[in-house]
Amino acid sequence: MGGPRISFYNLAWRWHFYAGLFVAPFMILLALTGIIYLFKPQLDPLMYRELMVVEAGHHRQTADALLAQVQQAYPQGHVGQYLPPLNSERSAQFVVHDGGRELNVFVDPYNAKVLGEQDAKQNLQAIARALHGELMVGTVGDRLVELAAGWGIVLVVSGLYLWWPRGRSSAGVLWPRFAARGRLLWRDLHAVSGFWGSALLLLMLLSGMTWTGMWGKQYADLWNRFPAAMWNDVPKSDQQARVLNQAHRQTVPWAMENTPMPQSGAHAEHAGHHMMSSKPAAPQVSLQQVEDIASSRQVEPGYSITLPTTADGVFTIAVFADDPRNDATLHVDQYTGQVLADVRWQDYSPVARATELGVMLHEGKMFGALNQIVILLVCLMILLGSVSGLVMWWKRRPEGGLGVPPLRHDLPRWKTATVVMLVLGVAFPLVGVSMLVMWVVDRCVVRRRMVVRA
Repeated sequence: MGGPRISFYNLAWRWHFYAGLFVAPFMILLALTGIIYLFKPQLDPLMYRELMVVEAGHHRQTADALLAQVQQAYPQGHVGQYLPPLNSERSAQFVVHDGGRELNVFVDPYNAKVLGEQDAKQNLQAIARALHGELMVGTVGDRLVELAAGWGIVLVVSGLYLWWPRGRSSAGVLWPRFAARGRLLWRDLHAVSGFWGSALLLLMLLSGMTWTGMWGKQYADLWNRFPAAMWNDVPKSDQQARVLNQAHRQTVPWAMENTPMPQSGAHAEHAGHHMMSSKPAAPQVSLQQVEDIASSRQVEPGYSITLPTTADGVFTIAVFADDPRNDATLHVDQYTGQVLADVRWQDYSPVARATELGVMLHEGKMFGALNQIVILLVCLMILLGSVSGLVMWWKRRPEGGLGVPPLRHDLPRWKTATVVMLVLGVAFPLVGVSMLVMWVVDRCVVRRRMVVRA
């Protein structure tokens, strides 16, 4: 019985080794950028106090008065979005596209004074978010993060198998042997932090995967189903709401990403879609009227209003709430002020609800400070697991080699593990393809070098 178990252990270790060597640098980056973004609610008002915090007044200016001041300050700029003040002591914010730059412009809501600007893509939080989502290199980065997260799941599964006590005492299994020194202590730190963090790490990896461009998009298309009747009475464009989300900025909730964007003006259908969409927006509804719609429909503070850019575009009121039960996405006709769609938590499918809950837990927003502390601990565990794994590898690697764990020749046909790997490869196609590539490289290159050495 001992032979097969040792052999299976050997193979699991080999996969864990390959996955760890690839994933560790990504995990370190994701954990560090995640910690920065995790504390955005506390860091932003501290770092940008003069832009974000104002003295509470008695009478707020209208959204249109604030918009007029911004347009006067940026005569060549195009205002893309308006974020009303979060509370009585916060400024209003406009997103202005000006001369190829995207700016966050802050305005005192009481006297309409422009307080200043911030580069929307080059501030600490935007950089952390863009690095976290796509390494700041667009689609290629998104696929690499997706690949790393998928392999991270392989890492957790194989790591749990390697950790399994198999009759050992609790020391080095449930807690580290602090009396140990050198590689043994690093091994204990790696195994114990990996075990205690495994369930939360899986939650983090899976909830993070839902945002990825390939797997996440397929997942959304499969599970984000809304009743067709919700969109039957309004003209729809061929764009989906995901166009409003970018690597550095979140506008609509995840559950809304693959829903169609409605069109303004029923006459858009008759005037010919292409004719209409090439013309600029000419809203007859004021920004204040749209804000009033949000207030009257009790949309949670913290929402944004995205302005239409074309003649058949719509105003979009959206809040990606800390508590997903307060999520709201409304599309408003720019000519009539008619609400073309109003989608809330109760309209989400069970899977979409579970995903939104996972995403908010991932971002540390569901239960306030407690949620932040838990996610901080998970990030620190990821850092400890990654660094200790790299240190162990560095200490045992041979001169001029990778130190791939040797593979025994008497490996049994271990069915369970093969099935687990096949399931992971099918569930995460990028992982499946890279598994095949690794298998070929392993067979052709690594083993040949071992034979030559022997």
